[in-house]
Amino acid sequence: MFYYIEGKVAHIDRNLAVIDAGGVGFSCMTTANTLSRLRVGDRARLYTYLNVAENVMDLYGFAELAEKRCFELLLSVSGIGPKAALSVLGVCTPETLAMAVVTENEKLLTSAPGVGKRGAQRIILELRDKISKDIPSVSSGYAPAPAAGAGASGKKLAEVTGALAVLGYAPQEITAALHGVDLESMTVEEAVKQVLKGSVKQ
Repeated sequence: MFYYIEGKVAHIDRNLAVIDAGGVGFSCMTTANTLSRLRVGDRARLYTYLNVAENVMDLYGFAELAEKRCFELLLSVSGIGPKAALSVLGVCTPETLAMAVVTENEKLLTSAPGVGKRGAQRIILELRDKISKDIPSVSSGYAPAPAAGAGASGKKLAEVTGALAVLGYAPQEITAALHGVDLESMTVEEAVKQVLKGSVKQ
């Protein structure tokens, strides 16, 4: 229904930002990462997700499209609702969430309030399944090697590819996004972050 809302930041509270757009105050549930970018009185744009359920209509807003995409991916996991998804994004940036899935880092995911060991395992399992369907080679430890990353280790390239797949990139988009990225001199997380900064998905 809403792609984004842009206006003046009228109020900030815990996990909440109110955006005054055209004289209407839109209450957006959000993350600490997004809140850290907002200042009362400044203009802001939040990419939104409207959650409609029985007797519930809540609006969620994110400063980055990548963060919104992660929120939607988390909602696709069985047993993970908006509250838990927001909790995960309270401890994970898009790139660290992607890496947690690729490296099966349950500890990071369970550090989110309300997310237990089983919830973390479901997130990892179901999101890795999404990767393997789009990029089958990731699940076996290999990934298509773009020219820019030809000298990088296969493991590092596989992890970068898998992380970008978690964030919704198709194989051809991953190859294009990694063109010119010096994987040899970066950590996996740094490479993913650089792609996100330069991507039209932001």
